[in-house]
Amino acid sequence: MAALLALLIGLSCGWWSARHRYLRVGRASALDRSRLLGWIDAAPVGWLILDPTDHVQLVNSRAEQLLGSSGTALSPGQPLQKFAPLPELLGLIQDTRLRNRPQRLALPRGDQELELLTLPGQERWVSVVIQSRRSLEAQLDQQERWVSDVAHELRTPLTALLLVGDSLAGQVNSRNAVLVERLQRELLRLQELVNDLLELSRLENALPTQSVPLPPLELRPLVEQVWNGLRPLADPRGVHLHVLASQSPADHAVVLGDASRLHRLLYNLLDNALRYSPDGAPITLDLHCSGRWCRLRVRDRGPGLSAEDQERMFERFYRGDPSRARSRRGGSGLGLAIVRQIALTHGGRVEASNHPDGGALLEVLLPLATEMRTDLKTRGN
Repeated sequence: MAALLALLIGLSCGWWSARHRYLRVGRASALDRSRLLGWIDAAPVGWLILDPTDHVQLVNSRAEQLLGSSGTALSPGQPLQKFAPLPELLGLIQDTRLRNRPQRLALPRGDQELELLTLPGQERWVSVVIQSRRSLEAQLDQQERWVSDVAHELRTPLTALLLVGDSLAGQVNSRNAVLVERLQRELLRLQELVNDLLELSRLENALPTQSVPLPPLELRPLVEQVWNGLRPLADPRGVHLHVLASQSPADHAVVLGDASRLHRLLYNLLDNALRYSPDGAPITLDLHCSGRWCRLRVRDRGPGLSAEDQERMFERFYRGDPSRARSRRGGSGLGLAIVRQIALTHGGRVEASNHPDGGALLEVLLPLATEMRTDLKTRGN
């Protein structure tokens, strides 16, 4: 009996302690939620949170101002179509769910232009961050001017140093030949770094939608053009490019794009594969079009990617284990970050993985041109 009484007392004490902790955590959670909502409402950018059925669950005052809906009575659960009947916004949200990636869009609204950033969440929830391009463009212009100024200031002494290096190269002897060669190599690497920083800054400030329409561009000839530029590096090592075209439409893969930037994307991808390819091994490029997308996959026969590589290889200045590279050529550490930004500004994406049969596999998805989609559909019928 005493044992039973002790057991009941122990259970009662445990229940009271657990209930006390639950109430304390519950009050803290409610307080934190209240603070969070207060911060969101006071934010200088607009916030809009939508449930899976596109009903507004949260909107702050700045979003109402930017969307011109401050006079609309808004209650929780109101359809977005009623609150902000904007086809472009609805289409952007659908693309975000479809691709499960953040999407950006420039949207004219009254006498100003808005920048919309959509962020996918769990269970098909989506949040929308809204900013005025007026204040944003001022910040971006300041940043781009700063980068341009720094790049310009670096280019002038770099040019002078390169001329000095060339002059020294004409007067080398057995004692300083190695030092002069190293000087020239490092100056060229620094010049490449400055150019890449400037290009990456321009890409990060660009939006996927532009006022000037992009022309149709066929990828297969561009691939051949890029590889011809890399042949002087590949041929001495016996590395060759093997292009796979699954079906005849892939031979005419047409996307809407900037030719110079897509050339840079392909160059960086193939150059990266060349750095990690063993001598005498092929680099495989698979070009395939299906539905709305053109898929371009580049595979090398190198040691593959570590877990850290797969997580961070598209970050600025990230470098993998140098012992994995098969070429002694150095890079700026920005090549794959530029690839990602070019893909994003064209409405696509890039991913990295290890091929089942060995080597690294980098895959780029780009939207097909409208006329190409129609042609593919006609052929499929």
